[in-house]
Order: sequence, then structure tokens, then C-alpha cells
Amino acid sequence: MSAWKKFPVELSELCIDTVLRCGQSFRWKKTGETWSCALKGRVLLLQQEPDHLRYREIFPEAPVEAQGSGTSTIDLLNDYFNLSTDLKSLYKQWSDRDPHFSKKAITFTGIRMLRQDPWENLISFICSSNNNISRIGQMVGNLCIHYGPRIAEVDGTVYHDFPAPEKLAVKGVEETLRKLGFGYRAKYIAQTANMVVNELPEGWLMGLREKPYREAHDALLQLSGVGPKVADCICLMSLDKTEAVPVDTHVMQIATRDYKFNKIKSKSMTKALYDAVGDHFRELWGPGAGWAHSVLFTADLKSFADKEVGVVSKTTKKSKSTTVKKEVVEGESVIKAEEVTVKREANLNSSVKDEIKEDPWSDDQSSSSRKRKIETATVDALETTVVRRRLRSGRER
Repeated sequence: MSAWKKFPVELSELCIDTVLRCGQSFRWKKTGETWSCALKGRVLLLQQEPDHLRYREIFPEAPVEAQGSGTSTIDLLNDYFNLSTDLKSLYKQWSDRDPHFSKKAITFTGIRMLRQDPWENLISFICSSNNNISRIGQMVGNLCIHYGPRIAEVDGTVYHDFPAPEKLAVKGVEETLRKLGFGYRAKYIAQTANMVVNELPEGWLMGLREKPYREAHDALLQLSGVGPKVADCICLMSLDKTEAVPVDTHVMQIATRDYKFNKIKSKSMTKALYDAVGDHFRELWGPGAGWAHSVLFTADLKSFADKEVGVVSKTTKKSKSTTVKKEVVEGESVIKAEEVTVKREANLNSSVKDEIKEDPWSDDQSSSSRKRKIETATVDALETTVVRRRLRSGRER
């Protein structure tokens, strides 16, 4: 195992305790003071100090097929954390334009957009449909365990990188993912993988980085399981479209509560309303509106309600989502992860309602839409319950 090395970056430019758990990426896990993830053919361990990151890299003993595995870790850190963008100057611009942003910026510093691999970003946000952060992390972890290359074992934890499109475009993927509790998302993932591998030109997805925002956004809508909000998430988090503003219930609440947005009256998220909210913030914050929106989005999450973000803490209580992701990535037992999903089985319908209510990626809150989501999520949870019982039965035999 390599020694710890220093990577200079100020906390005001990057706060990993916030950026790695605010719903951008779902594979990072924290143990003590160390964040870890298999990324581009290596296991990367990170710790934060006020003026630098400490990092350690662990490569597999034998070469594996992983995109970007030949990239140096320094280049990887610079690219993945989008460090060519001067965040402090952007915070100043947004604060000068917006007094409300200025108040939030005092506490929520160092929040920047990751520059993720578009393929991983795409599949992760297909998993986000009617879902919450901890369960998305569980699903993405299961994808890596079953289809991603094994990178290394570190301190008893086995790390797998994200699977290539070809691995998810084979026969039987949908059935396997349904057994793992993906529900209707299994079909979307299998269909999208098949489109990317067999129908679209090679390099099509990465090539969207070179297209204008609106063109890239509209192109993504042809993929199974991708609507306007998911398309904007991909544009913002992996395709360099800094003006993309994903609009969900949280962002809608921010717009109406904090900015008195009332241009369009609608009980559901129509295209006109979606576009109007995004345009409102683009006009307010300028071409980096997507980055600015992410600061307020993070500040509005319940998981950050009582936390002082932007401070390096030496004592960090493990969150529920961290525990779930740890169980999944360790790969000791898929049953453990499945049991987490359905542990409130005795009061299933009530728990599903609570889960959707706290969902940071929900598209709208109309009564009819919420009813459909509750019904869908209930079916998903029941499917997972059956899987757990089947797995338990097999273990007992």
C-alpha cells in the first residue's frame, strides 16, 4: 500500500465532507476520517486538512479493464473535483447578486460540482427515480459488486469499480437487477446500456461534452429512464454544462419559499414550470447557475440541517447512509443490504410514504403523482421483501 501524500487544495475550494455526500455521487464511503472509493482502476483514500487533501492510492495486483486506469492520481483529482474552476470567485459573484445565497455561503463553503464519468452518472441517476440517497447508494453498490471489476481489498473491504456499458448490455441483466431490488429501474438500465453499446455511435455519451447545453439535454431524453431532471443532473455533473439546473421538489420549494417564485401556477411539474424555474435561477446567477443551485440544494437537505459545513471535524458520527453503503461495498452479504431496504416491512405503506417525502430527487408533489410513486415504491419494496425471504430460505437450507 502506498504512503499518504499531500494534494494542495483549500477547504474553501473543496469540502469533501459535503461534496461526497450531497447526492452527486453514490459510491464514496467514510470510515473514521477517511473517504474511500474505487475510481478509474484504483482505490482512492482521502482525508481533509484545512489547506490540503491527504490521499493514498491502491492499484490492483493485476491489470483490470477500467476506464481511465492509466490516468495519474494527481490528474484524476484535478479532473474529478473540477479544480480548474475558481470556486471562491464564483461564491463572491453569486453573493454579490443574491443576498440569500450570501447568507448560506457563510456556512456552506467548498461545495463544487464533481466532473464524473458520464456513464456512471447516467446509470446512477436512473437509479435515483423515486428513491433516496441511501437506497441509491445500495443499488449502485450492488451494480459494482455484480458487474464491476474487482480492484483491491483494503482493510478487509473489497472494492469494485463501476461496470462498463458492455457489462450491463448482456442477456439476463434486467432479471438479475430485479432480484436485487431495482424494481422497474432494472428495465431502464438494461435498455439504456443496450442503446449505448449497440445503437448509438461509439463515444456518443462522452461526446455530449462538446455539444451546447440544450442539444446535450435533449439528446439524453432519448435514453430509457431519463426525463428532464435526470438529463439536467447528467449535464451538470458530468457533461460540463454549468448552466443546467435540475429542478425537483427541493429546488421548487427553494424557489417559492426563498425567492417568491410564482410566475406559473401549477399543482404538478409541467415542462413550462420546470423551464421557468431553471430560467429564473439562470437569470439570477448567470452561466454558473447549476453550481450555485447545488449550494442551496445541499443547504436544504435534512442531513445537513444541524451541521456546520466547511469545517474539518475530527469526530464524525457515521450516518445511516454511510452504513448502508459500507455493507454493500464490502460485499460480505447482499442479504444485509436487502434487509436494510425492508426493515420497516411491518408498516410498509407508511414507511414508503415517509421515504418518498424525504426523497431529494422527487420530481413533483402533486397528489396523483405522489400516489403513483407510493404504489410503485410499495411494489419495489415488496419485491425486495420476497428476495430477502428467498435468500434467507436458501441460507437456512
